[in-house]
Amino acid sequence: MPKVFIIILNWNGWPDTMECLDSLNMLNYDNFEVILIDNASKQKIRVVDARFPKLKITQIFNDLNSGFAGGNNVGIKIALEKGADYILLLNNDTIVEPDFLNNLVEAAVIDKKYGILGPVIYDYADHNKIQFAGGKINWSINKGTHLTVIPALTRNLIETDYITGCCLLIKKEVIEKIGLMDEDYFLYYEDTDWNMRVRNAGWFCGVVPEAKIYHKASQSSREFSYPYIYYHSRNGLIFASRFGSKILTYLISFWIFLKQLLKLIIGYRCEWARPVMKGVMDFWKGKRGKLEGYY
Repeated sequence: MPKVFIIILNWNGWPDTMECLDSLNMLNYDNFEVILIDNASKQKIRVVDARFPKLKITQIFNDLNSGFAGGNNVGIKIALEKGADYILLLNNDTIVEPDFLNNLVEAAVIDKKYGILGPVIYDYADHNKIQFAGGKINWSINKGTHLTVIPALTRNLIETDYITGCCLLIKKEVIEKIGLMDEDYFLYYEDTDWNMRVRNAGWFCGVVPEAKIYHKASQSSREFSYPYIYYHSRNGLIFASRFGSKILTYLISFWIFLKQLLKLIIGYRCEWARPVMKGVMDFWKGKRGKLEGYY
């Protein structure tokens, strides 16, 4: 069985992380290890091995919050040094089915043209509700959308534009060719960027319907908060400028900025307009990485 390293990134979410580890302790895949990265949480907790007898866990405590890409990259480097065949990124606010890793690895071994694979992600609170069954990029606006329906005539593998970083299995040789995730994004779009680089290098991205996990969603970053809106606004433009038309991206960015300026003038949704405008301006200025003053 190929050696898999599961990388879990924690940031002030220890209860979720422990529940995730509890579910991994029930896996029926034998050849895997866990690398648990803490991204400078307020509280440092050492995982007690006795609670997870089936897990071999390496814990790393970062001094600074280096974002989703930066935190995971620490784990990826360690996994490669330890001889990983596959690396699985897994959000800490998930729980998994015992056979999900078997299904992912089996699909990866059988079909070599897939460089990245992911499971179907269901809602933690409603196991019948799908959060992710593939990703579709709208190239007219260079934006990714999560698909929430499994095709009726599905196969063992569903080819898709991208796999979300919530749960993503990637082959060692793919990383060796395309490199680590880009830390310019800090949070959001870094996984889509990675997928595009995988596809541009000649591999495919695919969803394995038989692999299932459950996701709580937006546990570490409050949805529609200032940084949430800012990172989506700025990073969407960074992504579009890299993989789409730079000229069109800048034209769109001016239109976005003017729309938000109009909202401020008339007093409509100002709490949304300000972070969007900040994101656009920082895109113009070439500012990357972490938003100053926030996590």
